[in-house]
Amino acid sequence: MSTGNGGVPRQFSPHGGDGWDPIEFGDRGHKGAFGEQFVATLATAANLEPAKSSHRDRFGVDWTLSRPGRVEGVRFPSIDIQVKCWAAPDRSGDEWRYPLRIHNYNKLAGRDYATPRFLFLVVVPHSAKSWAEVTHDYCQLRHAAYWQCFHDDEPMEDKHPDSTTTVSVPHANLLDVDSLHSLFGSAYRERLVPQQ
Repeated sequence: MSTGNGGVPRQFSPHGGDGWDPIEFGDRGHKGAFGEQFVATLATAANLEPAKSSHRDRFGVDWTLSRPGRVEGVRFPSIDIQVKCWAAPDRSGDEWRYPLRIHNYNKLAGRDYATPRFLFLVVVPHSAKSWAEVTHDYCQLRHAAYWQCFHDDEPMEDKHPDSTTTVSVPHANLLDVDSLHSLFGSAYRERLVPQQ
């Protein structure tokens, strides 16, 4: 590594220069990866066990979160989550109005699942440079994540691969350590069809 005066490493720019190729920030892949790691970091802070789903998008699940111990008579409960990262938020009153593909919505809606499912919506600044701020005292990730459950809703007819439906995600459903733990409660398991 090149160093400046006094052996201090030179600062290299991810935007190119000094022989480094520039990289694109804020594209779809970057945004999706940041949203998923945002959720994984929060889950780890909540002392949950996050497990990444298969790379093949067959089940509509990005992560499965498991909780150690017992919750209301159930040992080691799990929840499945689908993560969306949004840099162009549309807030109407007390809710976010998110355009979700019907294909993805249908993998969240309804009651015939073995495990409760949730949409986790990670809202980020438009500029990817603002997604993380690091100092000697903290690492701050912006902005926040919110959750919604669609077990009380019915799947929709999916006529076109890119068709969307606008879903409501309450602004009150802020994801933090306490709210993450609350999603493992019986209120969500009881919305599912009992297994035979």
